[in-house]
This record gives sequence, structure tokens and C-alpha cells, in this order.
Amino acid sequence: MTGRRLLLGVCGGIAAYKAAALASRLVQRGAVVDVVMTAAAQHFVTPLTFAALTRRRVYTSLWEDQTTIPHITLARENEAIVIVPASADTIARLAVGCAADLLTNIALAARGPLLLAPAMNTAMLEHPATQANLATLRARGVEVIEPGTGFLAERESGPGRLADEDVIIGAIERTLRRTQDLVGERVLITAGPTREAIDPVRFLSNASTGTMGIEIAREAAARGAAVDLVLGPTLVAPPAGVRVVRVTTAREMLAAVLDNAGVATIAVATAAVADWRPAVTFEQKVKKTAEPQAIALERNPDILAELGQRHSGAFLVGFAAETTDALRNARAKLERKQLDAIAVNDVSGGSGFGPGDSALTLLWGAHGQTELGRGPKRELAARFWDALAALRPKRH
Repeated sequence: MTGRRLLLGVCGGIAAYKAAALASRLVQRGAVVDVVMTAAAQHFVTPLTFAALTRRRVYTSLWEDQTTIPHITLARENEAIVIVPASADTIARLAVGCAADLLTNIALAARGPLLLAPAMNTAMLEHPATQANLATLRARGVEVIEPGTGFLAERESGPGRLADEDVIIGAIERTLRRTQDLVGERVLITAGPTREAIDPVRFLSNASTGTMGIEIAREAAARGAAVDLVLGPTLVAPPAGVRVVRVTTAREMLAAVLDNAGVATIAVATAAVADWRPAVTFEQKVKKTAEPQAIALERNPDILAELGQRHSGAFLVGFAAETTDALRNARAKLERKQLDAIAVNDVSGGSGFGPGDSALTLLWGAHGQTELGRGPKRELAARFWDALAALRPKRH
């Protein structure tokens, strides 16, 4: 972090004292840290504490300096803004664009990345308003460093504890490492499941939520790519700044992919496409009977194989969710579908689905292999694009 410029926003809450330790760690790593404190934060920690730790002026008000415009200057001079702890009040203000103090003015004026580390009582964190505000901010590209579960100031235990210092520093470092290596690229990404109707209320599908593909799309957009995201049915919100095409069935996904494949320079197929669909779809709900029922199935189109056969010029990456012999099965798929690379994860036991941690291995060629490791899907998305940045020149 040597020489990197960071703005540390500190909100009111007992976890404000931990922000002082974080500021010290960042300075020790060579970062230049500007601290902005809300009025509430100053009830817990004094500005003098941060001034002593950073050897820099601490900012507390829009009105304390008549010679500069601090919210514009600080927004432009710093490479990233990290708010630790982020209170429910500040999160709400950011979600609606309310610039009521210096910190929220800076956040509104900034064009760089914004990271939030929430910390609050469990009831406040789980309130629907707070959850909706966090979802809004995530959709805009804000990185929310998820709070942990543990002992809280109210002598209770539950979600809402400030994330560990190492987790916060890891998120900051990952943000600062992000490059603009995808500027000029057109990236086509498929994500989520497909649904194949049996009748108006029943369908065949799978456990995919599309989270991995959405995080890959978010990271690609952050690195400067123009992103087309073909998204199956999911409750996970897609990121801001990408073009989203909503689909339901495998055939709808194929049509959307072919409509966009011609301009793509990179195609990443993370979607869990249903291999089969009912041969007959009933117009009315099928009533249950005492007799055993059978559903005749027919094959869906193989979207990834179709892309591989067309040789459009795009660098083509597939995904494989396997439960046995993961690497062997994925490498066979890599060759069979004429892919440039394939990312494989072991989903035996249900691991890898949903918003939790996952693990990926990237394969290419006859023997190429890179372990992307285990971690949150947002972090894996960054590792994925880092690996592709190194691999693409070799494959071309």
C-alpha cells in the first residue's frame, strides 16, 4: 500500500475504536490516510486520536475550511473510500443520496470505489430497511464487507459485529490492486439457472443462484469492460453498470447469447443451464393422482458447445460444477466443447451454491491448471480475472 491514498470514514458506534487500530495498520503498510469523522463518531473517539496515528489533519465538518471545498478535494485526491464502522444511519443516507455531512458529501462526489464495513446491533442490521439499503448500495457497485457474528456492546451475541481487521485490509488491498485491464473489451456472461415449465406452476431447475456469474460481471465492469449479462431467474440483484438480459428457459438463453456473441471479445458461461426439458408442457396445472406419474424429457440446446463450434473469436471460458472426479470431468468438457479455459468447482454436498464461499480451479490446454483457492465469490471473481489476464496472451 506504499504511497496509496485512502479516505477512512468513521461513523458513530462503539466499533469506532477499532477504526483507530485499522488506521494505524494502514499507515504501517505505507498508506496515506485521510480520516473523516461524523459528529456521532466523535462521541466515541476524538479526532486527536486519528491525527496522532496518521500524522495528518482529521476532517469533521463541511464548514471548517473556507479556503477549499473539502468534499470535492478529498473525493478526488483519494483512490478509495472505506467507511469503518458504517452505521445504519450513514448507510441509509448513502442509499438515498442524502449529503447531510462531510462524509456523505464526499461519498456522493467520489468516482472511485467505496467500501463499507457495517457494525450495529443485530436487530438494526436485520431490519428490512437496512437490508434494502445495503442491497441498493451493492447493486451500485459498493463493496459491503460483511459483518461478523459475535459478542456485541449490548451484551448480546449475534450478527452485526465489525468484520475482522484482516478481512477489511484484505478488501482494501484487493480494491487497490484492481486494474483497468478490461478497458475496450466486450464481455458476455451467462449466469443463474434456467427453468423448464412442466405446467403453469411447476418447473425443472437447479440450485444455482447466479451469484458467481454476477460477481464476475461486477468485477469485469469495475475493470472497464462493457458487460452483457444474460441472467436466468434469480433473486440476486445484478450489478450496476452492466447490460442485463433476463431469460427463463435454456432456449431463451441460447437466443440471447447468440444475439450478443458476435461483438464479444470474451465469453464466460457460468450459467447452470438445464440439460433437459419436458417434452410436453401442460397448459393447466396437473392434478395429482394415485397413479405414478412419468415426465418425458427432451434435450435442451448445449449453449456452451454452440459457442465453441462457432469460433467467433471470443476467448471462451466455461464453468463446470462437478460432484465426482471434478478435474478429469472438467478437462474432458474443456476439450469436447472447444473452450479456451474452464473453471471447475466441486459442489458435492451442496457447497458452492448461493452467496457463501466457494472454491475454483482454472484449467486450460492439456495440462494447464491454476488454483484460485477458496473464498467469498467476490474475491474469487477478482482472482478469476487476474488469472485470465495472464492466460489470454498465451492462448492467443
